[in-house]
Order: sequence, then C-alpha cells, then structure tokens
Amino acid sequence: MEAFITHSIKEGIGTLTFGHPAGNSLPSLLLNQIAKVLQVLQNDKDVRVIIIQSQGNKAFCGGASLAELKTLNTQEEATAFFMGFATVINTLRQIDKFVVARVQGKAVGGAIGLIAAADYAIAHEEASIKLSELSIGIGPYVIEPAVSRKIGTTAFGHLSLAANEWKSALWAHQRGLYAEVYPSTQALDTAVYAFAQRLSNYAPEAMQQLKKLHWKDTSHWATLLPENAKITGQLALSPYTKSVLKTL
Repeated sequence: MEAFITHSIKEGIGTLTFGHPAGNSLPSLLLNQIAKVLQVLQNDKDVRVIIIQSQGNKAFCGGASLAELKTLNTQEEATAFFMGFATVINTLRQIDKFVVARVQGKAVGGAIGLIAAADYAIAHEEASIKLSELSIGIGPYVIEPAVSRKIGTTAFGHLSLAANEWKSALWAHQRGLYAEVYPSTQALDTAVYAFAQRLSNYAPEAMQQLKKLHWKDTSHWATLLPENAKITGQLALSPYTKSVLKTL
C-alpha cells in the first residue's frame, strides 16, 4: 500500500480517508492533502458534516513520519514539515462544518492533535494513545493548544511527560478526547455513521453558529501554531534528536 487520501460524499456526509503503509503515519505531502480535501468538503454545498478516518483496523495514525523527519536538514525544511500539522489543525478549526473522527486504533503524537481538533471523536476500545515526542528530543508544541483545549492542561502535562507510556482508550474517554468508545469495529462504524447522520439533518446555519461558539477564543492559533512549528523544527535538528532518530 502506498500513501493515499480519498474522499466521498453520501447523504450529506463527506468522508475523508487517508492511509500510509507505515502505520498511517503522516508525511508532509499527506498532511497538505488532508488540509486541501477538508477545504474541498467545506466548499461543497452538498456536505453538511465531515468524517475523518484512516485505512485498516490497527493503527489510526502513527503521527509524524519518522522517515521524513530523518531527512530534515535545515530550519526551513523542519519548520515546513511541522507546519503541516499546524495547517491541518487550523483548517479543522476554521471550517464551519462539524468534523467527526473515527478512531479505530492506536494514535501517536500528532495524531492526537488531529483527533483533538475534530469536533467529536468516536473510538474503538483498543484506540490507546501516546505522546512520544519528548522521547526523541522534541515536544508536542504544535498540537498542544488543541489537545489542552480538549482534555485540559493537567491531563496534557501527564500525557506529554509519559512519553513511553500508552494511555488506554478509557483514559482518553474519561478526559474528553473521545466522546464515545465501543468494543468492536462494527459497533464503532454504526455509532460513527448514526452520529454523522443525525448531525446532517440539523439546520446548517445553527451548526455553523454552534461551531463558532465551540471554537471561540482560538483565533490566535493562526499565529501561535506556526510559532510552535518553528520551535519544534529547531529541536528536530538538534544533535540529540538526530542521534535518537538514527536508532529508530
């Protein structure tokens, strides 16, 4: 399987599906494509709600592509790479349609930012999470605003320091990252579709105004996330991080 992204529209529901052979990890090209497809679905008048999901039944998303991370040699390259996450998060924040994340498996690093920036996340009980950035000499700076907004600063602090520890889907549910958790893929799919279908039947204008309310006081992310991408890029080029990446 090669990296890919597809989208479909049915009964007012736009579904974005991405995939990558390395645990559905996200290279910059795929991040840029996700942002573009989200905008396509935003601009389509037939779409009233968006589902974002990944390929397969194992990992939801492995976060930043380690293969690409190893190739970064300049500040410009490194900042541009992490700007991919900033762009996706800001796009999720700015579009006026609700986005439902279908999380069928484990999520690492930047993937948690993607989940947090969705308006509603429904997960499988095996969808554990881990913020591994500190273990390679960087930090979850770009995604922090989205994750802290969803689970709170205390839980974010615990998660970011436990860089080698998986937190269960129950942990994520109890702290608000996941709105619902299900024991099987079939139950997950049923719940995701049912919820998206309900949303698609609500008044579009009411949902647009409600989304604005949900995301109030976040307009400064337009500058904050790029600033955090620059910080992350600087750390990604450090001797410590370079040496750790060689072992992975």
